[in-house]
Amino acid sequence: MFKNILPTVFSFDVEWIPDPLSAEILYGVEDHPPHSYEDSFHALWKNNGGTKENPQPYIKTILCRIVSICGILRENNQDQVDLKLISLPSDASNKELCEEEKILKGFLKAVGRNKPQLVGYNSVNADVPIIMQRSVVHGLFGQGVGTRPEKPWEGVDYFSNHSDYHIDLGACMGRGAQTPSLHQAATLSGIPGKMEMDGQSVPAMWIRGDLNSIVQYNEFDAFTTHLLWARIAHFAGLLNSSAYEEEQRLVRELLLNEIENGKTHLKKFMDEWDRLKAIIQKR
Repeated sequence: MFKNILPTVFSFDVEWIPDPLSAEILYGVEDHPPHSYEDSFHALWKNNGGTKENPQPYIKTILCRIVSICGILRENNQDQVDLKLISLPSDASNKELCEEEKILKGFLKAVGRNKPQLVGYNSVNADVPIIMQRSVVHGLFGQGVGTRPEKPWEGVDYFSNHSDYHIDLGACMGRGAQTPSLHQAATLSGIPGKMEMDGQSVPAMWIRGDLNSIVQYNEFDAFTTHLLWARIAHFAGLLNSSAYEEEQRLVRELLLNEIENGKTHLKKFMDEWDRLKAIIQKR
């Protein structure tokens, strides 16, 4: 359980696919445009535990390519809380913005500059390692994200289990077999979880060239993560009941503003939130 809410919080989620270049380097599979990368994906899955029963096994994150990072940025200035949706890439139709190196540089620069409290789900085992690993693969400067103090309490440390600069909500909810999935923890709490798709749908969307749908799915998970963070912070006594209600109001306001500005897919999230709330009220 975390002990503090820092002035800047970033509740984030990362989406990735098997990396075609890894398939070429490790297994000699040359699969370049206009090909769909299906051969690359299958080579990586097959050589990393894939079976007929489980054709798409979870493979090491270093063998994958990040295609989207989305999050809710929460800034608290003199008790004035502001929320903002951040999506990388900001424009899924812009090929340059969709490059993995560009996404990573944008994330590292923003985190290194603002030093937010990172909040994820299973982020200790997955999201933070893949960001670090793929940044190393690209030879990127860490912008201070990887810099570690002598002791966790002496500065920003995103890689310590004893630092509140990185909160893994999955670890807050349980250990080992008792750790719920994000979908389970969220939906049972009246928060929208996975809707119509999950992480295993992402490679198929990439093959179809539908990066826009991947970013939209990633944005859903960012909102889910932030709402679950607020609920756990309320349990921990870091948000009192009125502050917790206000946080939910701010999330709803952000959703409405984003919908008005063209992100109409977020209406699905609003509708599901209302549906789940109605069910939860029966308790």
